[in-house]
Amino acid sequence: MKLCIVLVFALAGAALGSIEKRIVGSKTCDKERHYHVQVSHVDGGRTCGGALLNTRWLITASHCGEQNVKVQLALNSDQSTFQKAKSWFKSLFKGKPKVTEQIIGTKQQFTFKGEDEKPHDIMLIKLNQDVSVKLPVIKLPPVDCAKPEQGKEVKIGGFGAKKAGGKAPDTLKCGVTEISQCGENDKPASQYSSDEASLMCAFKSGVESCSGDAGSAVEYNNLLHGIIISQPADTCASTIVMLNICSYRKWIDETMQKNP
Repeated sequence: MKLCIVLVFALAGAALGSIEKRIVGSKTCDKERHYHVQVSHVDGGRTCGGALLNTRWLITASHCGEQNVKVQLALNSDQSTFQKAKSWFKSLFKGKPKVTEQIIGTKQQFTFKGEDEKPHDIMLIKLNQDVSVKLPVIKLPPVDCAKPEQGKEVKIGGFGAKKAGGKAPDTLKCGVTEISQCGENDKPASQYSSDEASLMCAFKSGVESCSGDAGSAVEYNNLLHGIIISQPADTCASTIVMLNICSYRKWIDETMQKNP
């Protein structure tokens, strides 16, 4: 993902007065965000991020699903290729393969709906099979949590391309932004509902979410506090629109308990 600080430097070259754009605010995630999940429409229409909550459930944005999706896990795992292959064959012979790539139908996708029955842009996905308990997950905040205050730093990341249809980075990218006040137009798509409590925004000069970053986790104090719902198309989004996990914390527990 091009979570990036784009700075324009005037280079006073000896013969050329060229202008160079440098991405200086993001980095390869390395040991971070090993819980990151890639969610793609089977028909190739859209790719998003997501976060693994436990061996059976992940969370993403609703617009990333709502049709058959391919889920890819362990993309940023620190397991070597040999270790992954060894684990797969071991689980296969036990008769319970812990696959890290699954096709998930709509019956296993759960979108939050408010009292007015209008959906919000947040979704839980139940996997077909449990994945290995060794795969890292992201921890949820307590049920009575509060969203991060304005000015607090939060961590974001993903595999998004700079523009729709563009080439995604080979490695997961991480960045840091700050909680900010949402503007009048900082909202989910029209088919989704939200309110002041559930909506969250972040802005830091040059740090942007791009095409393919929706659904990715927003970390605060090493806990999942948000899901990116920005849907930039041709350009990246400077103000990143998110949903506040604390508004959906009870629903998350209830949904997983009702669908064992």
